[in-house]
Amino acid sequence: MMDSLIAQAERRLLTPGGLAATDLDRVFSQLMGPSIDAADLYFQHSRSESWLLEEGIVKDGSHSIEQGVGVRAISGEKTGFAYSDEIVMPQLLQASKAARAIAHDGNGAGKPLALNGARQLYPAIDPVDSLPNPDKIALLREVDAYARSRDPRIKQVIVSIAATVDTILIAASDGTLAADVRPLVRMSVQVIAEQNGRREQGHSGGGGRHSYRELMENGRALGFADEAVRQALVNLEAVDAPAGSMTVVLGPGWPGVLLHEAIGHGLEGDFNRKGSSAFAGRIGDRVAAAGVTVVDDGTLANRRGSLSIDDEGTPTECTTLIENGILKGYMQDKLNAGLMGVKSTGNGRRESFTALPMPRMTNTYMLAGQHDPQEIIRSVKRGLYAPNFGGGQVDITNGKFVFSASEAYLIEDGRITRPVKGATLIGSGPEVLNRVSMIGNDLKLDEGVGVCGKDGQSVPVGVGQPTLKIDNMTVGGTAS
Repeated sequence: MMDSLIAQAERRLLTPGGLAATDLDRVFSQLMGPSIDAADLYFQHSRSESWLLEEGIVKDGSHSIEQGVGVRAISGEKTGFAYSDEIVMPQLLQASKAARAIAHDGNGAGKPLALNGARQLYPAIDPVDSLPNPDKIALLREVDAYARSRDPRIKQVIVSIAATVDTILIAASDGTLAADVRPLVRMSVQVIAEQNGRREQGHSGGGGRHSYRELMENGRALGFADEAVRQALVNLEAVDAPAGSMTVVLGPGWPGVLLHEAIGHGLEGDFNRKGSSAFAGRIGDRVAAAGVTVVDDGTLANRRGSLSIDDEGTPTECTTLIENGILKGYMQDKLNAGLMGVKSTGNGRRESFTALPMPRMTNTYMLAGQHDPQEIIRSVKRGLYAPNFGGGQVDITNGKFVFSASEAYLIEDGRITRPVKGATLIGSGPEVLNRVSMIGNDLKLDEGVGVCGKDGQSVPVGVGQPTLKIDNMTVGGTAS
């Protein structure tokens, strides 16, 4: 199966420029040297499209193709990097010369290239071609009409779909030769509801590493419209959120984005090698309440955050970060793993060939516990239930965060009661982990919409968690 991926990648990336994989040894001969520890070439061809329907009118339809190669040379902690959008031998040699000069001068060669036989977690298809254009527009119109039909208070609907296929080929001085074809689709539904002059919005969507047709199976696309409408109508009835320290119950699935931001980034290898993370130097320490187990798993089939191989050619894996409250490890790319004396966990990711790889999350989630979600709610005298989140900010150095809840409810005497608006959750990742007092048995992953930003680079990710009870959390509210 890997042979066919290598062949596909060669045909798309190398053959048009008169190259073959066997020609890459010449590039490494120029790139490597006595003072160069490692080097790699990252070839990428990316085809993408997006469609947007607003007020029943197709407002945007775009299509783009981008390709190129990134060349990296590493000497100790120093990295030289250059890229070219032309995949031909003169540009490859020029880029390798520039990268080597930045890292350090030298002459030599890498190891002979050998196929990296990773498993395939998703089909090697082009989702852009998985549905004819008229059918894509018909899908947008169907979702738009359905959302409007759900309630007369729905005044505005925006529906969008997008698809990308990335073909990558990675060659490295350690002998790695690996390829991948990565499909990715996404649908987004946003609605605005109006009642008595008050306007509120709802948003839903999903996707994964598959074709458009999977979005249409089992009424999934219409389900996104149902969820967006439900959120908007709930928000129409919401009262101002209270403020203060209280018990907070986080819903399953997408609220795992708080885990991703407040805890996940702090467990990436580069922050810990440099000592800038709140978790630096704490392997083996208790960093969370008993029962809290957090993993980063890039091996889930067809998931948005999954990769058969990372952007350095390393097969992804399920990495246990925290086990029963004890810090077990960090997410690593090759550079930081080598400098820390450990192995890569398959978390080296980059936005494109124009960017350097760094340790990044894939699908990060907390494992399920033993409690029934209703039991968790019944245990709360007064608190807040937050099943959906909007944006947030986090400081990696101390884990402090501020997150807005796009949907939240009061918990009164063990029952979920009134919806509230304007609730923000304030705290620090390490503190929140230690205040988890009950973990639900209802682990859920998000629908496939996550995008993670770091150092100016964006990559698709997944999040998830079961229902969680957190004691004594600070809630910022709007109630007087």
